Amino acid sequence: MKVVLGVSGGIAAYKACELLRLFTESGHEVRVVPTREALKFVGAPTWAALSGNPVSAEVWDDVHEVPHVRIGKQADLVVVAPATADVLARAAHGLAGDLLTNTLLTATCPVVFAPAMHTEMWQHPATRANVETLRERGAVVIDPAVGRLTGADTGPGRLPDPAEIFEVCLRVLRGRPRDLAGRKVVVSAGGTREAIDPVRYLGNRSSGRQGYALARTAVARGAEVTLVAANVTLPDPAGAKVVRVESASELRDAVLAAAADADAVVMAAAVADFRPATRHEAKIKKTDGEPEPIFLAKNPDILAELGTLRREARAAQPRPATAAQPLPAAGPELAADGLEPGGVVPRRERGAYPEVIVGFAAETHDVLANGQAKLARKGCDLLVVNQVGEGLAFGTPDNAATVLVAGGDPVEVPFGPKEALADVVWDLVAARLP
Repeated sequence: MKVVLGVSGGIAAYKACELLRLFTESGHEVRVVPTREALKFVGAPTWAALSGNPVSAEVWDDVHEVPHVRIGKQADLVVVAPATADVLARAAHGLAGDLLTNTLLTATCPVVFAPAMHTEMWQHPATRANVETLRERGAVVIDPAVGRLTGADTGPGRLPDPAEIFEVCLRVLRGRPRDLAGRKVVVSAGGTREAIDPVRYLGNRSSGRQGYALARTAVARGAEVTLVAANVTLPDPAGAKVVRVESASELRDAVLAAAADADAVVMAAAVADFRPATRHEAKIKKTDGEPEPIFLAKNPDILAELGTLRREARAAQPRPATAAQPLPAAGPELAADGLEPGGVVPRRERGAYPEVIVGFAAETHDVLANGQAKLARKGCDLLVVNQVGEGLAFGTPDNAATVLVAGGDPVEVPFGPKEALADVVWDLVAARLP
């Protein structure tokens, strides 16, 4: 594949060298197109040596080859990393003052922007408007990471890890649909830990790989993603807002808060069913004789609670008009009640409920029977059922599963990368979103 790597003038330009290496080592042909400002951070000889292709920021170089048109038209993907506030603004307004912005105007392939800038610049209304404009036109704009910036500043604006940007680009190159654009989704990942004392806990073997695959795939498909991660050591997926938790109670609070205005929630985390009834404030010491038993208490059932909250929210919403009792034409007083103009169908307000709820069921035996019972009990729309055990599912890069569908036929997902299962899940979710 032919990839154009645009580099704009931010201190994070040096990180694009790692992104370039990932592309070339995976067999892609890369043409680096820096801005004039980017060359003040990393020189043209570095880009040329790493890519094996000539490097220029000017439309006037090699004019006989018409580079300002040819480079964009021949590309399979254009990725700009880092993308400064200036480049985002020029791209959104169709300006073409250098080779990079000319390339963006002539590209007919997918375009990915990985912004990096100070927090105030990222949060400025002008930048937010430019980002929305680019997303509306079909570009993938990855939200920046939260972390240390230039100097002592910390906040959103840090360039995501190059390896995670690369993962998003690979999914875009594979032609994944942008069917989640404009959607808010919540994904939980990892395994909760329930404290016994300050040094010991009850836990499970979940690594969070499946939840992270779901988050990465949703970002590539255009979603705004909140990832609630329980005890995961993986790099943050580029473009996802990561909320870190430890216990089932913390995960419940984070998921319910994020789900309030979400379109879909995918509960991929392995949540402990039980916790110690008593948490010891000091480390339990080993003594002679038999240890004292640890009594357990039930943890909240987060998946079932999501289903209950959705049912209650739907029951509280105004009902649409019937043929026998049509609603009057909408005036100001009806618009205030949440009715569409014309007064025909109540509008779904954000904060009402997630439209689609997906659960996961890790089973060691009677997998489908237990899964079907759980689907009926939890009130979710989809339930991903897989067998777990030594070398199965937990901590591995691959997975196999059956997706149970409320009111429909099950979908078998053969053994393969967890990203493949993630795409099947989002395919089914997208089909259920209005």
